[in-house]
Amino acid sequence: MNTYVFIPARYGSSRLPGKPLKLIDGKPMIQHVYERVSKAQGLAGVYIATDDNRIKDVVEAFGGKIVMTPIEAASGTDRIAAAAKAIGLNDDDLIVNVQGDQPLVHHQSIEDVIAPFLTEDYDKSFEMSTLSFKIINEAEITNPKDVKLVTDINGFALYFSRATIPYGRDYWDHDSFKHLGVYAYTKGFVDTFNALPMGRLEDIEKLEQLRALEFGHKIKVVQSQYDSPEVDLPGDIAIMEALLQAGH
Repeated sequence: MNTYVFIPARYGSSRLPGKPLKLIDGKPMIQHVYERVSKAQGLAGVYIATDDNRIKDVVEAFGGKIVMTPIEAASGTDRIAAAAKAIGLNDDDLIVNVQGDQPLVHHQSIEDVIAPFLTEDYDKSFEMSTLSFKIINEAEITNPKDVKLVTDINGFALYFSRATIPYGRDYWDHDSFKHLGVYAYTKGFVDTFNALPMGRLEDIEKLEQLRALEFGHKIKVVQSQYDSPEVDLPGDIAIMEALLQAGH
């Protein structure tokens, strides 16, 4: 089992056009993601998957590896599947999907998300894993921009939602966890996932990972010690620069 990281990146964004190329502390956002991910141990390769030549030119300029994918790729997972096929991955190879708008992603998070697949007792009862982070900023508990999740007693995802879950009806003495946009799965599962139709809950919440749960696939959740905030709006860039300067 070889492990590859793919960073899907598209130029178009309704709220922040050209997002992957926005400068953060003088460096394109996609470069921050690529360089941070590349520090993780045990990787066979790190690739940026895009259909845009402007992104391709910037990535090649800083020495990154690029895989060009079809323009018609409807989602990040579609782009991942096309990239994996293009470089000839085997079904048992492991793919880590890191969103290209997480310039503060920590390399330890990459190692954490693949860890469940590398244990001696891995029995292939699951083919997908992802990360959670204990919410520190209470505003994130109610903000639909921040996706929350709950797990069973064995650390498998029960649900992901933009709503507040779990919601304390009578009291509130529990921690809340948000979902970080980092996934690991076998190449074979990526192909299985892409063959599934969109799920009803996925369509309602606009959360692609719900498709796996709706069709009965288990998702192992690993709690990360490192937050990985996303850039969605122009004002987020200044926030990221402040965090970078603070040592994140």
